[in-house]
Amino acid sequence: MAKFKWAPFPQDAKAFAYTGDALKKAWPALHAGDCEPYPDAKRAAALLKAAGKAAPKLDADALAAALQDAWRAFHHGDFQAAYEAGEKLGPIGASVAVKAMGIHATYLVDSDADKLKRFEQCAQLAEGAIKALPEDANAHYRHAFALGRYSQGLSIMKALKEGIAGKVRASLDTALEIAPKHAEAHTAMALYHAEIVGKVGAMLGGLTYGAKAGEAESHIKTALKLTPDSPIAHVEHGNVLMLLYGEKKEDAAAGAFEKAAKLKPKDAMEALDAAWARDQIE
Repeated sequence: MAKFKWAPFPQDAKAFAYTGDALKKAWPALHAGDCEPYPDAKRAAALLKAAGKAAPKLDADALAAALQDAWRAFHHGDFQAAYEAGEKLGPIGASVAVKAMGIHATYLVDSDADKLKRFEQCAQLAEGAIKALPEDANAHYRHAFALGRYSQGLSIMKALKEGIAGKVRASLDTALEIAPKHAEAHTAMALYHAEIVGKVGAMLGGLTYGAKAGEAESHIKTALKLTPDSPIAHVEHGNVLMLLYGEKKEDAAAGAFEKAAKLKPKDAMEALDAAWARDQIE
């Protein structure tokens, strides 16, 4: 595994500490978007059983404590610590590892080449999770997220030609089959449709890749309904509008970014999402 530099979280993270029982209490709100189950001992035992030989050599209590600490680090903006703690746990820790590296790369890495390497690594971790935990919605969703972000760093034609778009779609379909109320998967599916229609046109996008503007709008509407307080749902709503309609919906997109910017972030990731939205409207 490649070694990467980790820029620190650039904001005050005091409000995002979630020490002790505060994590469990805040969990439903923190994970409304990705439906990640709270990693208590019962969940840890189920993961150990499901992963079999790919599981770390820990008992359920120790695994639960390790996962909780990794997620605590993620929410606090200690992305390197969250990634390293998750990666150490193998496929069972891939969910937090991929999310930590993915969010860090999205917002805190400047070099495009460096971003690509990180998203590639995330996709590999998620592939391992899919093999070990095929029934886990987030194994599939994190795979789609990593590949989707990776493909955004390439030209859309290259991503389509290399079959990356098809892999993203397949992983999102599986994630939504397992967890139909997975808001972030609905958001990603909206972007899948919007990016293809926006880049190759409605006719080619529909005939060749099954991408439709109506599907993009339907999925983003579902995500907004499921997570109205999530900055990323509004950010991506704005992006979907721009991809599909460009200048015609510029005001509506700006309105979506404004909503994202005004929401009170619940953790470091949401703070970065909201900061990005603010940059778009300033």
